[in-house]
Amino acid sequence: MQIWEGSGPPRQRRAALWRDTVTGGLKAAAAAALDLLLPPRCIACGAEIRGSGACCAACWERLSFLGPPACARCGLPFDGEPAGKGLGSQLCATCIAAPPRFDRARAALRYDDASRPMILALKHGDRLDAAPRLAAMLLRAAGSLAAETDLIAPVPLHWTRLFVRSYNQSAILANHLARLANRPVIPDLLQRRRRTPVLGGLTRRQRARAMAGAIRVHPRRRGAVEGRRILLVDDVMTTGATIDACCRALLSAGARSVDVVTLARVLRAT
Repeated sequence: MQIWEGSGPPRQRRAALWRDTVTGGLKAAAAAALDLLLPPRCIACGAEIRGSGACCAACWERLSFLGPPACARCGLPFDGEPAGKGLGSQLCATCIAAPPRFDRARAALRYDDASRPMILALKHGDRLDAAPRLAAMLLRAAGSLAAETDLIAPVPLHWTRLFVRSYNQSAILANHLARLANRPVIPDLLQRRRRTPVLGGLTRRQRARAMAGAIRVHPRRRGAVEGRRILLVDDVMTTGATIDACCRALLSAGARSVDVVTLARVLRAT
């Protein structure tokens, strides 16, 4: 139940509290009726479950959550001993040899046979009811990144793909993450200047070439970028070509730093 903390007279406060209570009761009743008509189903396998937008127990147990020990910069789990130590950070060999444009990147899950159906259901299956639960996973993965950011923004879709799909799953996740983290969000901070090819099946070099110059800061949003710490949100990071293009655009527009959080991460990219 929401508690209204206005500064008006006691009668107004009581009226507002009564209104919120009634509204909350109606919403709960409507949700219960909807669950009877359309029982919630697991976002991964489709099995009937309790609670909208969640995984069933079997699918949950199959998920591979990412966490320490991992590279302090890119967030990839260590396969052996870290390559660099000092000042409280441990970096992988790749980040030492070729530091990425982002400051830090984190992901909630390993992108594999267990997480793929869940992400595709959000991306192409209109399972937007799962977004709040998935955003909660993002918040746990982001950790201090969410608390330290000045602004949250999603990886953009080109307008033609947005027209066909009707929504940007990364923007949906960013909006829910911003509510959970109590941070500001600008869904259209970035734009795709041209329609890029589907990156699946391309090599790392081909992906980088396809994304070169494809993303810019929205001309009307440049003032929101300068000097700010940006947290970039996406569903999956593969080689990082799209993320790199976004970081390049934000840093060129004067961003102080860019962190990244994704729902899943491909651990072995070609």
